[in-house]
Amino acid sequence: MKRALNSVIAKGVLIALGAVTAAWAAVLIRPNVLTPGLFALLVLGAVLAPRMSLTLPGWRFALSFSDAAIFLAFIVYGGPAAILLTVLESVANCLYLRSHGTKFGKWMIPANVAVNTIAIGLTYGLWLVVPPIPGITPDAGTTPHLIAMLSFLALAQFVFSASLASILSWMNGGKSFLLTLKRYLSTSAMTQMVGAGIAGVVYRLISFGDPVAATIGFAAMMVAYLTYRRSISEIKDAITHAESAERKKSEAERDRRLQAEQYAQQLARSLELQEQANDALRKSENDLQYAAYFDPLTGLANRKQFGDTLSKLIDGYKNDPARTFHVLFLDLRKFKHINDSLGHSFGDKVLATVAKRILRMVNSTDVVARIGGDEFAIVLTDLANVGKAQKVARRIYDSLGQPFSLAGNRVTLDLNIGVAPCDAEYVTPQEVLRDADIAMHAAKEKKSGVAVFSKELRVKFLDRIRLENDLRHAVDRGELSMSYQPIIDLSDGKLFGMEALLRWNHTELGQIPPNKFIPIAEESGLIIPMTNWILEETCKRIAKWQKLSPDYERLVVSVNISGKHMSNDDLIDDVENALIESKIDPHTLKLEITESAAMENADHTIRILNQLKEVGVQLSIDDFGTGYSSLSYLHRLPFDTLKIDRSFVSAVGDKGEGSEILKTIVSLAKNLKKKVIAEGIETITQLELLEELGCHYGQGYLMSKPLTVTKMEAALRDKRTWLPETLVQESRATSAFGMGDLPVF
Repeated sequence: MKRALNSVIAKGVLIALGAVTAAWAAVLIRPNVLTPGLFALLVLGAVLAPRMSLTLPGWRFALSFSDAAIFLAFIVYGGPAAILLTVLESVANCLYLRSHGTKFGKWMIPANVAVNTIAIGLTYGLWLVVPPIPGITPDAGTTPHLIAMLSFLALAQFVFSASLASILSWMNGGKSFLLTLKRYLSTSAMTQMVGAGIAGVVYRLISFGDPVAATIGFAAMMVAYLTYRRSISEIKDAITHAESAERKKSEAERDRRLQAEQYAQQLARSLELQEQANDALRKSENDLQYAAYFDPLTGLANRKQFGDTLSKLIDGYKNDPARTFHVLFLDLRKFKHINDSLGHSFGDKVLATVAKRILRMVNSTDVVARIGGDEFAIVLTDLANVGKAQKVARRIYDSLGQPFSLAGNRVTLDLNIGVAPCDAEYVTPQEVLRDADIAMHAAKEKKSGVAVFSKELRVKFLDRIRLENDLRHAVDRGELSMSYQPIIDLSDGKLFGMEALLRWNHTELGQIPPNKFIPIAEESGLIIPMTNWILEETCKRIAKWQKLSPDYERLVVSVNISGKHMSNDDLIDDVENALIESKIDPHTLKLEITESAAMENADHTIRILNQLKEVGVQLSIDDFGTGYSSLSYLHRLPFDTLKIDRSFVSAVGDKGEGSEILKTIVSLAKNLKKKVIAEGIETITQLELLEELGCHYGQGYLMSKPLTVTKMEAALRDKRTWLPETLVQESRATSAFGMGDLPVF
């Protein structure tokens, strides 16, 4: 801030001194010097000289004719004229430079004019006060005198102008005084010396007094000037081209360097990406190796690792029978319900929890693997006998069967475990897993939770597999047929309807009992296409029988629906298709659902049953009393009839003992305003008791065994009597005496 203030003050002082110097020169100038020659010099210095400067290529100074004009004016017209010419030339030169792009700061043009004016003024003043030295100073008018005078003027002008300019630059915040003075020494001094030389030559040409010689001299100088200017221009062009070529070369080298740097960066990036790719490849290889031997969800061994481990154990047992092992095959029952109801992500969490629980209950030397969706396998080592392996399996079964909370949900798992002990007959891991799987299915059938493999189980399992395979083709082979067991109205002994029962007459094995092949159909999923076939066959058959007599127009046929079919939303479409093809009244088709199947997923069952009621069919709860029905759900189920399980009917003795449960069930049905069907009626006592209790319908061997299609149709045509003859006669006698209905208990 202080330096800036000093700079402003310095500029002001210089401008003031410059103005005083110019005024002093204007006062001192003699009128007789105001000639055309002076005005010609003024024009030369103010207009032509700035435009005629020649910049020497490779040098830091130029040949300026302004200094020559000033020195010539000094020699010819005196110091005051030179001062005024300096003022005019400086102003014109600054304006010319500004018009060609040179930037000047505030007050810089007046300051520059003042510096030049003061310098020439000081030079003139010094010339006035320096006296001639006798014997040394040349005589006036001689060439040596002219040279000495011009040298003096050039030197004095340089010293004063360089000093003032250096001071001004230093005050303006530039370099130091000595550095600035040194710069002027290499540029301004040479320019002023050249200007002084040109002024001397011109003066001598004028001094000859011969206009022709002067004209020739000036012409020669102009030719020399123009020739030199052209040469300088060509040199400049050459230098410009050289500089351009050098610049292009530098730019090309810079571009190549930049490209090299870019290539180096790209190479470094490529190497980095390659390293990342190598890392990713190594990680992928590690992940692949891990995935090849481990289950990604639970972290347990997968089927391959389990098989490799089991192969080594099989070979080890053959070499040393003391190295025993036992394989446990574990299956989570109905795990699909968890995925369907709570989502697969929740199901994955359940599987991970099961894996952790199993690991906590086995030794570190044992191997636990997940070999399927909800299937696990365990190899137990260092156990003396199968009994200890069975204890471990039971402990795992009890632990996993305990309810637990997960993500705000209470989870209860149902599972089965099969145990396969080591045996010398095993060659491959698949054989061991097969037998453990057989034992697991045995545990499922027996509902024991845990079962140990035996060769008898294998025979039964293979027989079951054969039956399953044959059952898949039973319809195409014509082995399936329908039988119908009558359902009798106990109030009048008339035929109310019938229950459709499936029969399988195997071409090689003969009749296969329903209790043997129906569970196989349930587990294998064949029950759904089989039920659809039953619906179609039965509805077509009942449509035909309803036309035999007006008494049979409202004949009802009952078809059993499995729990697996109930969980399938296609059931509605399957029933509607059967009704459409047969064209029977939907009310004459009754669907029977077991109590346990209805309660398995009560909310889903209620939804499906309500949709079936909208179709128009009747609904019946089968095997009532054998399940664990909730009365709240039972009240919501839209069923029409309730069928009492045969076990409660067969429990009634010859004297009617054991009838308490029958009374309760019939009373419950009446309170719910539902009809009651009793099945398994085999004795007169049972029939009479049911009539006394007010049971609406009954079926059983006492009235009729299941009949084939041919026999059933014949019975319908003959209008067979279904109740025993003694009861019919008693019924007629009671009616003749006018007795009312029997009491209801």
